[in-house]
Amino acid sequence: MGDIIPDGAPRPRIAVFAGPTATILNTPDLVTSNKARARHGLPLRPSRFDSLRAQRLAAPVTVYIEAFSAHPLERDAADLYAPPDGWLDSGGTFHDERPSGDATPVYVVELHPDDGLYPLPYMARQADGSAWDGTAATPLAPPGDARQTFYPDARRLYEEIERFGLADHGTGASLGSVAEFDFFRAAPSGGYTTGPDAERHGQDFFVYYPYHLQSEPGLTNLAKATNQVQAVLATGEYAGVQWLEGSPTVEETLYWLGLMIDTTVPLVGHAAQRRHQSLSADGDRNVVDGVKYIASGVALNERGEDRVGACVIVDELVYSARDVTKVDARPGGYEVTGGHGGVVADLGGYGPPQLTYLPTRKHTHCSDLRLTVLGERVTGVTGALEEGVSLVDVVVKDANGLVPASMPHVTITKYTRYAATGPGTEGSPITDDEVEILARIKANLAQAPLAGFVCEGMSPFGMADPARNAALSVAIFAGMPVVRTGRGNTGGMAYRTDPTFISGNNLTATKARMLLMAALLKLGALPPAANPFNPTSDERAATQQAVARYQALFDTH
Repeated sequence: MGDIIPDGAPRPRIAVFAGPTATILNTPDLVTSNKARARHGLPLRPSRFDSLRAQRLAAPVTVYIEAFSAHPLERDAADLYAPPDGWLDSGGTFHDERPSGDATPVYVVELHPDDGLYPLPYMARQADGSAWDGTAATPLAPPGDARQTFYPDARRLYEEIERFGLADHGTGASLGSVAEFDFFRAAPSGGYTTGPDAERHGQDFFVYYPYHLQSEPGLTNLAKATNQVQAVLATGEYAGVQWLEGSPTVEETLYWLGLMIDTTVPLVGHAAQRRHQSLSADGDRNVVDGVKYIASGVALNERGEDRVGACVIVDELVYSARDVTKVDARPGGYEVTGGHGGVVADLGGYGPPQLTYLPTRKHTHCSDLRLTVLGERVTGVTGALEEGVSLVDVVVKDANGLVPASMPHVTITKYTRYAATGPGTEGSPITDDEVEILARIKANLAQAPLAGFVCEGMSPFGMADPARNAALSVAIFAGMPVVRTGRGNTGGMAYRTDPTFISGNNLTATKARMLLMAALLKLGALPPAANPFNPTSDERAATQQAVARYQALFDTH
């Protein structure tokens, strides 16, 4: 990456955030080596070699390295090499000059603790003296009897990339020569569980492995993470952000941050399909490419402002976060959705990244939904469908940013053919049979004054069956906006066939949910009807007018 920063130019500072359930921050289980098993009389694993794990030396040690052992053809070019440092005879004694008889040419090196990590056999055992064969002490063990495989932040990840990662021409993947880094934890994957500031699994950090201990962040965690990112960038010290999260969801978070964060620097997200340190791990390269993208300045306009918006950088491609979706659990398993553009830059080859197109949607410092321009209060709804729905004041922002307790609840409902309900009298839909939607409406009115729905309908058009449409109309006239999207990759054909529904355009249902949440924070609830099951013409007109404001945001973000 030396061609990215001109000689003598200052290195940019990048803020690195550890997000939830991040495979890119996950490592294989620490398994007791055969070296340790033999030392303590434990049964050996049927392995030809011990797996080596990155660890630190506690004291200096002198090592003799066999010459010409770094490559099978080194000895073939022996005439190109300087003499070795010495020789070891058959008894293991070192000689400066080659002794008679069999002798092995060697290099002599003294390894020090401050050199950094070294790959070494893993010698630890369980408290009872038995070997570790997995992460947990026993199968399906509770959190207290299971170790963590996720790093608590990205500091160790970046250190190992620099220490062990090789660039194409044999030099190290020197991140530190390109940028400086500060590491933050926003709903992280690993946590500290002992001491006075002990964190709680499932509340302060979020893992998916061991699988029986999977946990997921909630809306309050998203609000706090958003506030943290905005506060860090408000210092003006950073040239960009790298956000690390699990591959199935990184696209949603980055789209959300691109809507909410007021910044002129690039926001990029990275994920991995394979754990760090594992065979052919892809996450390390994604991190390096993200640093390359930010440091190159390719995303900036002539005023030094980001012109691309939030991106996901994986597999040597830069995707607009709005337009990318994970479709396969393998490297290369991301595709552009929406049918238009999506890949904004190419990171392949040896040269600097090159932009391929610029998104036209509003983002970051241009977004109408950015945190700095949101009002402190909006109007929500409360009550019950039977007794009536009323308006309520909701504080959505305070001095710390988003108010976690006020985060909107947006539910996704999915259309499928051959619904369980049939037509009612004279072909009218049986709204009462849509018990899941009606139950969610009632729960929202009782607990979530800012709420809405995304209906993933047929593709094209985004339409659903009549009963589902009717039930969602009840939600609309109870104050909850509803977005229609198409199933899968609808390519922008979620047409606006009913002015009381919002057209999701070419967004997937998950991205439409994030945009609707942000829009609710700005616009608040729709005006409720006195009878959500039977609105008057005036009430319908008022709702259409309010929905049009939502539609304008969906057409531009």
